[in-house]
Amino acid sequence: MSTLAGLREAMSTLGEAWAGAGEAGDLSRAQLIAVSDAMGALQRRVDAMHVEVAARLAYESRPELGSESLAKQQGFRTAAALIAATTGVSTGDAARLVKVGEAMAPRADLLGARLPARYPLVREALRAGVLGAQAAAMIIGMLDRCRVAAGVERVAEAERLLTEAAVGLALDHVRRLVVRVEAWLDPDGVEPKEEERRGKRALTMFERGGMLHLNARLDTETAAPIVAAIRGFVTAAFAARQGAPDADAPDADRRTVPMIQADSLAVFCAHVLGCEKRVPVAGATVIVRMRVEDFESGTGSATVDGLDQPVSIGAARRMAAGGGIIPCVLGADSEVLDWGREKRLFTRAQRLALVERDGGCAMCGLPPEMTKAHHIRWWKRDHGPTDLSNGVLLCETCHHRIHDNGWDIRIDRPRHGTANRTGTGGRVWFLPPAYVDPTRTPRLGGRARFDIAA
Repeated sequence: MSTLAGLREAMSTLGEAWAGAGEAGDLSRAQLIAVSDAMGALQRRVDAMHVEVAARLAYESRPELGSESLAKQQGFRTAAALIAATTGVSTGDAARLVKVGEAMAPRADLLGARLPARYPLVREALRAGVLGAQAAAMIIGMLDRCRVAAGVERVAEAERLLTEAAVGLALDHVRRLVVRVEAWLDPDGVEPKEEERRGKRALTMFERGGMLHLNARLDTETAAPIVAAIRGFVTAAFAARQGAPDADAPDADRRTVPMIQADSLAVFCAHVLGCEKRVPVAGATVIVRMRVEDFESGTGSATVDGLDQPVSIGAARRMAAGGGIIPCVLGADSEVLDWGREKRLFTRAQRLALVERDGGCAMCGLPPEMTKAHHIRWWKRDHGPTDLSNGVLLCETCHHRIHDNGWDIRIDRPRHGTANRTGTGGRVWFLPPAYVDPTRTPRLGGRARFDIAA
């Protein structure tokens, strides 16, 4: 299907979804979902056409044309400036459209023979309307950065993994995928970039309008304990709020999350200055995970719970040497993690194993310290065991969503080569209720959504 034909089809689908309603307020719930899906498909179709047009505009505005440059004839210095003015986007966004379009365009060698696009799978996904321009720009930018270090074959494999996994994901989740795959493609590049980022860490303070302003830029190694401690403090504050006898009392805790985070910093600093009272922090443990092969060889990369940017094995070793940080070496021996019906609550060791599998809330992705371990088959109603295969990490919102709205959870058996000795292999799947998806097609959850290069 041509790009224009796909655009027309998407417009027709949107019209059918909107049929019978005058304004958005007249749409039924089913129509709202159908219209939202159709608008997403239409936007992706527009993106596909836009990048092709942007690439052609750039070609007709190439510098060697001089005064015959299309952009200059229209009064603009570059094609990106022309696109930005006509579409209302920033010049940077317009330049990214051009870059994506050029990566998608067919090429020719020195003899004029036609060559495929530099990234044919991304081009195909764009033209099929399953990938947007911004996601494509992220993928292409990363593949370009790693092209020399990783080689053509590994880059092609990364392109395939990303174009398959990015379908249906929000842009923030695509960004997480790209970060993980870049560390896989170019593990030797993690440490130099890490040193560069570490050299840029800074914390500035200034007073204005009676308030102290803090501005911090921190590398992953420096940020990990800070993020864990502050999020743990927030979790403890919300737990205390839920346990309060009268939530409507005048002195009830009504602080927002940013307020609690600010208070946590004050409490931590007071503690350092001599406060003997234990700081209330829930689940404030930094977990650094790496493969045993990488740990032993000193190569590759590791990940830190709650942060997207991988760190080098050297940084992981340094972090693991500090207090309050647990190294999780995949493949190492561990204690027994399945307790059957002997214990109702999941143990700390089991929770760590669930964090390894789920990465946080297995449904929405909130960090581990904002989640609880829940029985899939309920302890009391279903007589479900306190085993890893019957456990899942969920935040309170997703926990209620699953129980109230009829979602089901399924845990895969570990695939060959994915289970370690802790028994944490396998994947989490969420089955939507029939009114959301009549086919009840399972949706992948947990860490497996992002560990596509494992």
